[in-house]
Amino acid sequence: MNKFYAKLLFTFLAIAIVSCDKSNNSLDVPIYDDSPYLLNLGSLPPPPLLEDNPLTKEGVKLGKMLFHDTRLSKNGEQACASCHLQTDGFSDIRQFSIGVEGEEGGRQAMAIFNMAYHKNGFFWDGRAPLLRDQSLLPIQDTLEMNETLENVVSKLEADPEYVDQFFRAFGSEEINSLKMSLAMEQFMNTIISNNAKWDKVLEGEASFTESEERGRELFFTEFNPGTQTGGAECFHCHGGFNFTNDAFMNNGLDTEAEMTDEGYANVTKDDADKGKFKVPSLRNIEFTPPYMHDGRFATLEEVLDHYDHGVKDSPSLDILMQFNLNPGLQMSSQDKKDLIAFMKTLSDESLKTNTEYQSPFN
Repeated sequence: MNKFYAKLLFTFLAIAIVSCDKSNNSLDVPIYDDSPYLLNLGSLPPPPLLEDNPLTKEGVKLGKMLFHDTRLSKNGEQACASCHLQTDGFSDIRQFSIGVEGEEGGRQAMAIFNMAYHKNGFFWDGRAPLLRDQSLLPIQDTLEMNETLENVVSKLEADPEYVDQFFRAFGSEEINSLKMSLAMEQFMNTIISNNAKWDKVLEGEASFTESEERGRELFFTEFNPGTQTGGAECFHCHGGFNFTNDAFMNNGLDTEAEMTDEGYANVTKDDADKGKFKVPSLRNIEFTPPYMHDGRFATLEEVLDHYDHGVKDSPSLDILMQFNLNPGLQMSSQDKKDLIAFMKTLSDESLKTNTEYQSPFN
C-alpha cells in the first residue's frame, strides 16, 4: 500500500472513530421531549385534564420515579407507593397508614385510580384543590413522610439521574417542588381502571350471573318508602362510569354530638358541611377495605348494614339518606349478597399487575 492510500485509510478511520465517539456521547446528553403520553381509556370518556399540565412520556416517567422513591420521606424508608399499594388497588388495607415516625395517620388512605376524573378537591375533606397540591402534602405531613420540600429537592439535585430526567420532562435541569408536583400529577392521572367485568359486559364481552344482575337492579333502582320495597338507591351517590358523584356528603355515620372528625367543614368552616366526606368510587371496592374515612367498617357486609339500618341523623345529613333512617331500607340477606356480587363486578384485576404503574427501581 502506497503512502497516499495509507494516509487516506487513516483519515477515514479517524473520522469513523470521532463520529462513533460523538454518537455515544449524544446518548448521555438529556433531550427535552414533550411527546404525549396516550391514555388507554377503553370505553371511558376522555378525562378533563388541565391544559397547563399535559401528559408527556417523560413527565409521566418522572412522576412514576417520584411516586415510588423512598427518598421523599424523612428516613428514606417510605414512598407514596408505600401507602397506595398497586396490589391493593392503590390503597392501604390497614385502617390507618403508619408514618415514618411510627405514628398512625388520621384517616384511611384513599385509593388513587381514575384521579383524572376527579375535579372537586382531593383527600377525604377536599383540602387540596388540585391533584398536584395533594401530591406534596403527605411529604410534609408529620404523621406521614415528615420531610421538608427543601430537603427533598436537595436529595434529588444530588442525583444525576434526576437532574437528567427533570431536563427531559421540563427542558431545564432546575429541580423544584412545583415541577415535582406536576410530574406526580401526570403519573397519577395515568392510573386508569377500566377493565372490570362491568366494563366487559358493557362491551358485550361478558354477562352477569343471576345474582350479579339482581344486584345491579337493586343498585340502580330507587327505594319505595310507601311499601318498604324497591331498590337500594346506591346510584344516586355512586353513579356514572366511575361510580361516584365526586361530591362531599354526610352519609350518617355519626350524630353531630358523636362527630370527632367534621370532615369537609374543617375546610369550608361551614357548619352545614359537618360530617361530609368525599364520595369514593366503588370501582375496585373489593380490593380496598376497610371502608369510610376512618376505616370503621372492615367488610362490605358491614357497609350495607350501615346503609340498611345504621344511618344516624344530624343537621347536615344528606337528604338522599332520608329513607335510610329508622326503620331503614330493610334489605334481606339475599339482597345484600346480590348487591355485593354486583359490586365485585367492578373489580379490575389487571390494575394490580399493570407494568405501566410499577416501580422503575425494581
